[in-house]
Amino acid sequence: MRIIGKTTNINFIGQRRLAVSASVVLVFASIFALFQYGLSFGIDFTGGVLIEVGYPQEADLSVIRSQLENDGFDDAIVQHFGTARDVMIRLMPVEGMDGNAIRKQILSILRADGADIELRRVEFVGPQVGKELAETGALALLVAMIMILVYVALRFQWKFALGAVAALIHDVVLTLGFFAALRLDFDLSVLAAILAVIGYSLNDTIVVFDRIRENFLTMRRGEPADIINLSINQMLARTLITGLTTLVVLLA
Repeated sequence: MRIIGKTTNINFIGQRRLAVSASVVLVFASIFALFQYGLSFGIDFTGGVLIEVGYPQEADLSVIRSQLENDGFDDAIVQHFGTARDVMIRLMPVEGMDGNAIRKQILSILRADGADIELRRVEFVGPQVGKELAETGALALLVAMIMILVYVALRFQWKFALGAVAALIHDVVLTLGFFAALRLDFDLSVLAAILAVIGYSLNDTIVVFDRIRENFLTMRRGEPADIINLSINQMLARTLITGLTTLVVLLA
């Protein structure tokens, strides 16, 4: 598939200061968002009960919150998902919590005024399970980074390995910052998407590094900046396709 012209001659190295400056700004903005807002962990990591219900008309979240608070659910998080008629209710984990009993109680509260409510989805995750999932997810990211560092160092040079890991950390930090800034739920599906981003990014990085190495061997008298620019331009179409594929994974 060809999405750009047959040949390009973009001076990537000449624009490196602009690119680095933009990346630094985005990374610091993402770190600020992570410290300021934190990640909104989903029920997969926090544990608790998640109930999704559908109303025949637009649901008033303030009324629903009042109904739940009046029956002792002061910590309930109520928000729309999808349309204004769809409501998601999240309850924090409590020791000895019975998911089925909570579900019946919540539905009874919401239907007390005769509302025709449709139950869409119920999930229950114990607090210990949620903690274990969070620890396992963090460990998976750490192990992935270490293995990537070792592989690229053995496949190329340690300088390439540092560059590859720095690029991956950059991508992950920006993704986490995006979720923190927009207060989007961070659950297992998001973690899987981040691991997919790491895989796509690493694959593209290794292909570009390999082309740079080949061109250095065949163009020994060339300037390093010219060789790197040529290599990136040669792989630009593939890089764009990989980037678009990664974006589709994130949006899904």
